[in-house]
Amino acid sequence: MVFSRLFFIYIFLPVCLITYYFARGTKAKNAVLLIFSMLFYAWGEPVYILLLILSAGVNYSAGLLIGRFGSSREGKLSAAAAVSFDILMLVIFKYSGFIVENFNHLLNISLPVPDIKLPIGISFYTFQTISYILDCLWETVRPQKSFRKFLLYISFFPQLIAGPIVRYSTIEDEIENRKADLPDIASGFNRMILGLAKKVIIADQLSIVAERLLGDISHASLSAAWIGATVYAMQVYFDFSGYSDIAIGLGRIFGFHFDENFKHPFMCKDITEFWQRWHISLGTFFKDYLLYIPIFGKRRKYASLMLVWLCTGIWHGAGWNFVIWGLYFGIFIMIETLIGKKRMKRIPLIIRHIYNKIVIIIGFGIFYFEDLDELGSFFKALVPFTSNGAISLSDRITLVNNMYLVIFAVILCFPLLSGIKYISEKLTVSSTVSSAAATFISAVLLLLTSAMLVEQTTHPFLYFRF
Repeated sequence: MVFSRLFFIYIFLPVCLITYYFARGTKAKNAVLLIFSMLFYAWGEPVYILLLILSAGVNYSAGLLIGRFGSSREGKLSAAAAVSFDILMLVIFKYSGFIVENFNHLLNISLPVPDIKLPIGISFYTFQTISYILDCLWETVRPQKSFRKFLLYISFFPQLIAGPIVRYSTIEDEIENRKADLPDIASGFNRMILGLAKKVIIADQLSIVAERLLGDISHASLSAAWIGATVYAMQVYFDFSGYSDIAIGLGRIFGFHFDENFKHPFMCKDITEFWQRWHISLGTFFKDYLLYIPIFGKRRKYASLMLVWLCTGIWHGAGWNFVIWGLYFGIFIMIETLIGKKRMKRIPLIIRHIYNKIVIIIGFGIFYFEDLDELGSFFKALVPFTSNGAISLSDRITLVNNMYLVIFAVILCFPLLSGIKYISEKLTVSSTVSSAAATFISAVLLLLTSAMLVEQTTHPFLYFRF
């Protein structure tokens, strides 16, 4: 099931909310959320719900064993077995075809290539189970003794499909005891509607522009390549941050408080800061669970850094462009680390902004082109002397027709809501007026979003396939 469908907005969610708020006590409310989460996942992939339950069962059992044996040999073996199972599931369902294809090409053999449909959300809930197991082993959380509560943590529908990657420690207490008051519920609905608007009104429209400019990359002009990659970068941002907004908003409606996943990443001054603001839950996962594990020894921190970025690229997809994409950003972060924060700050701010925006735009171009021949054509189109000259008439028409959309998207990359809130506080606007204004804007956005969903084909969230 997709959040940006009228069925979810006007049927599934209202029925879930009515049932939830009529249920008495946390135990009954958890049961309602678990049932609706199972229905949500089974709606599109009824078979793979068994894989989700199996994964939950294996990690739940391992957590109990770790709780019993602690950090002893038996506890560590239980943790190793669970993490190995989680990684194996990812390899089988996400990377087996890619691995076999490359073995066939490398060894000039013809092994049958597995054609396994990727279970939606497996990358997200697998990382949640891994974080849970390691946190249990490191004694930062208590193992959950109720399987139903653990399954709710893994399958909670607001963040099940495309994150953010919610750690058990974030909602450990709220699974047992939570309360959603009226301001929380209102704030949650406003956040959810904002996320829907980002997706439907902005991201889906930007996707049309990006596809037209980058669709025939072998004949693309210099302008089409650069502008197309820029538009695609904003499309991914509004698409993924929109989903995160919906997840955070829905969580708040039910009394859960997820951490932020995006903090206006294009405001960054360097690449390191970009990744501190973009997909924060993934970045902190690798930082906390992989970066500081001395796989290459403490003196080889840069090798560990590149391993993290190799894994970041591979996590996003089974394709060489994702490997290149991860290592590409890893190299720039390594360079900035070598330069050091103090010396980076001495570089004029305008130069730092120009540098990081160029790197980011090229990076999203690498992310877009899964075909390596097309990726090569993209690199060629970026250079004045190797590109195809002036922008074509069709590309020029596309840009003129969508000029206001692109400008509007650029403006919305800035923290406008924070600015409005700051101004309203300075002008001592009452909370009642602010709440009424927010409700009115949300109602308008919901109507506009609904009208657009009636007329257009639904575009799945980009991160569904990761």
